[in-house]
Order: sequence, then structure tokens, then C-alpha cells
Amino acid sequence: MSIPFDRAPTATTDTQLSFDSLGAPLHEVTFVIVDLETTGTSAGKSEITEIGAVKTRGGEVLGEFQSLVKPEESVISPFVARLTGITHAMVDDAPSIRSVLPSFLEFSLGSVLVAHNAPFDIGFLRSACERLDYHWPQPTVLDTVTLSRRVVGRDEVRNHKLSTLAAHFGTEVSPDHRALSDARATGELLHRLLERFGGYGITTLEDLAAVRQAGWAKRQAKSHLAKGVPAEPGVYMFLDGTRRVLYIGKSGNMARRVRGYFNASENRGRMAEMITAAQEVSCLPCAHALEAEVREIRLIGELAPPYNRRSKNPERNSWIVLSDEEYPRLSVVRSTTALEKSSAIPLGPFRSRKSAQAVKELLDTLYPVKRCTARVTAATLAAHRPCVSSQVGQCGGPCAGVTDRQTYLSGIADLFDAMGGDFSSLRRLCTQRMTRLASEARYETAAEVRDAMRSAMSTAARAESAQALRAVPEILAHSPGPDGGLDLAVIRHGKLAAASHVRGSRAVADSSAAIRATAEWVPAPGPFPADTDSLPEETRVLSQWLQTATLITEQGAWSLPRSGANFHAQESGTVRLGDAV
Repeated sequence: MSIPFDRAPTATTDTQLSFDSLGAPLHEVTFVIVDLETTGTSAGKSEITEIGAVKTRGGEVLGEFQSLVKPEESVISPFVARLTGITHAMVDDAPSIRSVLPSFLEFSLGSVLVAHNAPFDIGFLRSACERLDYHWPQPTVLDTVTLSRRVVGRDEVRNHKLSTLAAHFGTEVSPDHRALSDARATGELLHRLLERFGGYGITTLEDLAAVRQAGWAKRQAKSHLAKGVPAEPGVYMFLDGTRRVLYIGKSGNMARRVRGYFNASENRGRMAEMITAAQEVSCLPCAHALEAEVREIRLIGELAPPYNRRSKNPERNSWIVLSDEEYPRLSVVRSTTALEKSSAIPLGPFRSRKSAQAVKELLDTLYPVKRCTARVTAATLAAHRPCVSSQVGQCGGPCAGVTDRQTYLSGIADLFDAMGGDFSSLRRLCTQRMTRLASEARYETAAEVRDAMRSAMSTAARAESAQALRAVPEILAHSPGPDGGLDLAVIRHGKLAAASHVRGSRAVADSSAAIRATAEWVPAPGPFPADTDSLPEETRVLSQWLQTATLITEQGAWSLPRSGANFHAQESGTVRLGDAV
């Protein structure tokens, strides 16, 4: 059961929040608007005949670059000559791309490249760099075609060609298919578009670079929902008009993350749908990112928001158990009652019933365990009618009296070991089966065996790690915070009981005593899952955090068995050290 926010034992922080950098303001960004003339349309086959570029910042022209380029192999066709006015006679004495390209790269270094139909121009520049073995600097690139399609409607222009847009906005320079003139016109167009984006609240380069998909303006109209969101760690919730929670997320900086939903950096279709329905954003500030992640897990598990996918429905976890029968058989269950009736340690929890079923089928195949659901009674033994599995030799036939109980249990002793985390026999049997299947060219079936084995071992390793942490009454630890401070956490029986953030090591002692005194009481876990237990994902997150944290105090021993599930999983390469948690 998760802790309600208004009663959560979270200590206050004494750290002054720093101002959230919202990105590079557009008026401070240096743009290099570039245009190329070429011998054709293919960057791999055609060559550049002219480069024109304009460098601007804050609307002021800082410099220009222009050069004709002599093609080394390509021929300027009559059509291209008529279109651009560039002829062979004009480029005969021009420098080659080997001389021009380094000068252009130096001119544009550190700037944002802008072009109209940028994939064309940037594609030629990248191709030239690759051909000449020059380093391509990976600049940020903006395409004025893409930008114009987001803020210039179909009711304004019939298309988004440079000439059409230049005429629509009335640029001083008209494009004429010469590189420098077209670059100047594109530069004017860029600043006209930036004025329009400013009306939508787009004032930084990061916001502008994120404008890609349709529907952006509609989402941007709801950007007012992000106002007032604090620039600190925490959990944010999108709510509809009835205050139903639509989506829950967490971030180390809620203001920056929530703004991203409205500035089009979020390109998932279902998120666009969620933003359309959202009417409110509610926030819970947390002491640090770890607490935010834990509270997100708890809230998603409790509220099951429709637009969240991860962490939902933790009650749907599945286990593989051996039934409480005279001749036990494997089954996939979800209820705690079924776990309590198991005659062996349950294997799980699996994150989906499908993966649990795949592992069960593998175990049924590898071990001579009873598969049929019929109860073994005197009547069934007298009838002596073995099930199909018995007839094909997949089990000892206990349902027909072919095998007595003691012999049957001895035959599946290795299965009991595997359920308890000793995967020696499982690894050996899987290796043998995969080798045989591969020799028969049944590679897909062999891959299914491999995947099921990995699923069984990684699941058992996670469960073992969680059980080890839940056995510890209390751990107090800290890790470095993003501002040079320290993030403190009290973990009791695998559950986050308190969290705090302090500025420096001198405040750790006082803050530690305070959060321990106010931390949530967590009961010791029983042998089977209970409502008071921490969620498996929460325990996993805490275990991962502790891998790099510094322990302050510890009650009890936090350790893993030397030859348990984690040992076998790491030895087989299924997981690496620390991955299982």
C-alpha cells in the first residue's frame, strides 16, 4: 500500500533551488543559413557547384560566404545551367570542393545550420565530407520547410517552396536559384518564422528543434498548464476535467519535463491524445530523484492511469508453483492463496503471464513432472489409463500407477532445486536440448529454449535480490545530488521510508537523525506476498540505487547467497553483476 502524498514522511530540504535553465534563447543563437547549387539531385552521384551562406545572430548579419565550386567528375547539364545560370565556363577557374569545403566548415563552426529543404543541402555537405575524409561536426540543423509547415497554414500559401514563402512574407531578397541569394532569402524567412513561433511561446533553440510533427500548435495552445510547475525533483500528474488522473510521470526537473509535452518534444501519438484531454497538471515535489521514482511507481500501481504503460497492475504478477498434491505438478498462478499451498518455493514474480507460461512449458519439457490435471485416485490407478504425456515418455505416468510417489518425487528433485534458485540442472538440460535442436536445424525452437531459460534465471535473480533487501530492517544511505549536495534515504524492509536532501556532509548527521525519527514504520515481510510489502519494482529501484550509494548505518546484513540464483545467472551470462536487481 503506497503512502498518501499528504501524509508522506518526507523531510524538507535546506537547499536553495537554482534557476532552471530553459535552453538557449533564440536571439543569442548563431545561425548559418546555407544554400547549395549542384549538378543534380543525388548526393552520392552529383557534385556541388556553388555554396552560399549567411551568418546571423539576433537578426543581425555577421558575415557571408560565397564560392563557386568546380565539379571534379560531374557535368553541368543544360537544364541545370538554364535553372541556375551556372555554366562550365563559370566554374572552370573556380576552386575544387577540396579547397572550398574546409573554408565553409570553419565559417559555420559552432553555429546552427539552417536550410530550406535541409536534407538536400546537408546531405550534399555530409557526403562531401565523407568522400574527402573530413570530420563532419554534427551541428544542430533546422529546416525552414518543416518550420513553415507548422505555423503557415494551407489557407495562406499553396505550397512551401522558397519562392512562394518569400513572396508571401515579402522578403527583401528574392530567390533566384543562386546560392547566396537563396541563402539570404532563407535567412529572412527564418526570422519571419521565428516571430510567429514567439507568439506560441517558443523562445529557445531546444523548443524550436523539437517542432516536427503535426498537431504541435494544438498542444502548444495548452502550454499554460505548465505554468507554476516547480523546477525541482518530483512527480507530476495530468488530470482531465473530472480530475481523473490520465498520466503520471517523474523528473529531476518537473518544469523542464512538463514543458516538453507542449513544445512538441513528445512525439508519441498517445501522448498527443492525452494532452488533448488534459485540463490540469498536479505536482508533488520530492526530496530527490530517487523519491520521485519510488512515488511514481506507487501511484501508477495504485491509480492505473490509462496513458501509463509501465508499473501498472502490479497485482497481475505471475508465479510458477508446484501444486500441493500427492504427485505435484507445475501451474501458473497469481493469487497469494495458491502460493501458500505450494509444496516448493515459488518461482517469480514474472512480469507477464505469457513469460511465466513459457518458462513453465520449458520446465515441463526438461523434467519428468506430471502434466495432466487428473487427481490420482484408486479408481484412476485401477483403470490404468496413462495420459498422453505418460504415453510419449514425458513423465513417469503417476496417473496410471506406473510410478509410485517416492520414485516420482526423486525424479523431480532437480526441479525442486531449480525452483529454489539452484539452476545447475536447468542450465545443463537446456544446453543439451539447445544443442540437439540446433543439430536438427530447429533454430527457432532452440532460441525459445534459450529465452525461457534466461527469463527463469533473471526472474529468480531479481526475486532473490528483492528478498535479500526486504530482510534488512533498516538501511540509511546517501548518494551525490545534482547540485553538489547529498541525497539521503531510509530504506526499511525494501521500502523507501523517508527521504531528504542536504547541502553538504556536515549536515548529514543532523538530517539522518531527523529522517530516521520520522520515517515510516514498515513491518517485516512474511514468507508470501502481502499488501504491506514493497512493490517489486520499488525494491528493484532501491537495490540499483544502493549499488552506488554510500551506507551510513545498517541494521542486519544485506547479502546474497553465494551459490543462489544471482550466482548462476551471472555465471551463465544471463545477467551481469547488479543487473538482476
